[in-house]
Amino acid sequence: MPLRLVQVAAVEYRAGLVYNKCGSKTLIYMLFAHFYCKKVRTMNAQEKYEYWLDAARYDLDTADAMLLSGRWLYVVFMCQQAIEKLVKGLYTLYVDDNVPHIHAISQIIRKFEDKLPEPVSDNRYELFNELTAFYIGGRYTDYKKKMSETINEKEAEIYLKRAKETFSWLLTLKP
Repeated sequence: MPLRLVQVAAVEYRAGLVYNKCGSKTLIYMLFAHFYCKKVRTMNAQEKYEYWLDAARYDLDTADAMLLSGRWLYVVFMCQQAIEKLVKGLYTLYVDDNVPHIHAISQIIRKFEDKLPEPVSDNRYELFNELTAFYIGGRYTDYKKKMSETINEKEAEIYLKRAKETFSWLLTLKP
């Protein structure tokens, strides 16, 4: 029995963004694609941006769902994920497709800020830094428990509103 192609949810350049032989959009490991697909081509920058954008929109929708379910920490965590993914999508358009394997939104956007049609405000950098703290909180159990105690419904709503505003602004930066 041949090895199965493994689909991955996370976009990582080293995992390879490719189309399968049928032309349908999918993420599969390059190694498997090499052996099992007759025609493999790397996605172009626009296609990679669209993938990051789709993932970012999904995460922002998930933040809304977490708000409705009362999972305040996860509202903010999903906001962080949405903004990070959209910024990484912009990175593919402004820099190259070798997206940094980091989660600090400020550090990523600083790599191409000089190419943007407008500067990133201090308020946006403040939000990026606050959201990055919640990414770390989502990864470590003890820290996650402590962070959960610091976020209430009102704060989660505020973060979601700010993230949605920033998300809309980031969409305007696409070249």
